[in-house]
Amino acid sequence: MDVSSEKKQRTLSKYIFRDVAIEELHKVHQVYPEIKLLTGTYTFSDGTQKDLLKLIGNLPVTYEGRSYNFPIQLWLMDSFPVTPPICLLRPTPNMAVRVGRHVDAQGRIYLPVLHNWDHPKSNVVLLMAEMISKFEQEPPLSAKSSGGEDPEKLLASISNIQSEGEQRHHDQPVNKVSVIGGGDLGMATIMSILAKGIVDKLVFIDVAESSTKGGSGDLEIFSLPKVEVSKDLSASAGSRVIVVTANAWSDEKSYVGVVQTNVDMYRGVIPTLARLSPKAMMIIASQPVDIMTHVAWRQSGLPPTHVIGAGCNLDSERLSQVLNISLNTHKQAWVIGELSDSKVAVMSNIGLGSKLTMQIAPSSSASKPLLERALDMTKHRGQRSWSVGLSLADIIQTVLTGRSKVHSISTLAQGWGGVVSEVFLSLPCILGANGSTRLAGTTLGSEDNAKLQRSIASLADLMTKLRL
Repeated sequence: MDVSSEKKQRTLSKYIFRDVAIEELHKVHQVYPEIKLLTGTYTFSDGTQKDLLKLIGNLPVTYEGRSYNFPIQLWLMDSFPVTPPICLLRPTPNMAVRVGRHVDAQGRIYLPVLHNWDHPKSNVVLLMAEMISKFEQEPPLSAKSSGGEDPEKLLASISNIQSEGEQRHHDQPVNKVSVIGGGDLGMATIMSILAKGIVDKLVFIDVAESSTKGGSGDLEIFSLPKVEVSKDLSASAGSRVIVVTANAWSDEKSYVGVVQTNVDMYRGVIPTLARLSPKAMMIIASQPVDIMTHVAWRQSGLPPTHVIGAGCNLDSERLSQVLNISLNTHKQAWVIGELSDSKVAVMSNIGLGSKLTMQIAPSSSASKPLLERALDMTKHRGQRSWSVGLSLADIIQTVLTGRSKVHSISTLAQGWGGVVSEVFLSLPCILGANGSTRLAGTTLGSEDNAKLQRSIASLADLMTKLRL
């Protein structure tokens, strides 16, 4: 395609994007008449700027019998409606953002509908309905002071509300991470996190029912800075990240029976961990990781954006390294699907360091042989405890620092790329302090799609045989 044709294509895409946005506004306006469509300049986290369309206005919310108007702002990316809007609160000078499960300190809004965005089933009207529902449970704004504010617009009386089970003290560490489960993987995870230098406090808890016990005694003998060793789950309270490495394998002869033993062990651990740290990101490394992440989400009651598994992150980092060092592609790549022989390799649509929006590139005859060659070069490396520990520490660093790196982690796949079943698979997700957001789905080749469908069927079948 010549330069002139590319320019025409970009212009046409721009008009199509604006037409879609305007059509979306008409639907929104019928339900929320105060919401307006404007243009503005959006500043990305790396400092770059771009002129985009945005929806702004007040969202009506009822809390404890009273009505409030929460000012919001939705930025529509060029890839909208395939990808979700970036959603923000717009507090006035008299308002303060209340950080919670769905809002960070900068006022950015994180919701399950954004994590599970699947056009055309997902749209802005449904997004705003979920916003209202979540804000009615946990209002995102409060008044800065009590003098002269309009009580219909500010929540002066709730600025000190905290989630049940959460305790705050002036000396509580900002970055607290708890690792649940001893053994080699637990120890490797502890050492890898310490090497990153990203925590204020690190708690290591052996679970009595786990078969991967041990190691905590040595940590007590050779005490390490910032590390607390405990056998009591209450020591994890107030964690920003909880990593579960415990397994409870038994003498059961059937595979279902073996996994069920792990599920039973989780039943006595996961709900307590979630209650003690209701805003934590929970990262699962127990095996089988896709199943146990699904189980942890069901048992915890946490949103799917806050329960993820180590999944194919290690394989993905190895794949990217081979592509960039050995094959000179300079693009990020990911292994997706089930952590098994059915896994599939995909590549980013942009090069490393690009300022464009990262997406999964559609499968092509040019990229597939390259990905298969790179995946084959990583086959014999294995997943040792220390390598998985390093991978977990890398995920934790992204969560704690909010650098929005894309990781291939086990996440709720329902709604992604036409996935109907409630299963957890490794998919590329943007991770941050307030959860995970999946990259949009893409078109896979027939062979890769067949692998993914086999994994979905296998995982869904196993879940039906477990007693949660």
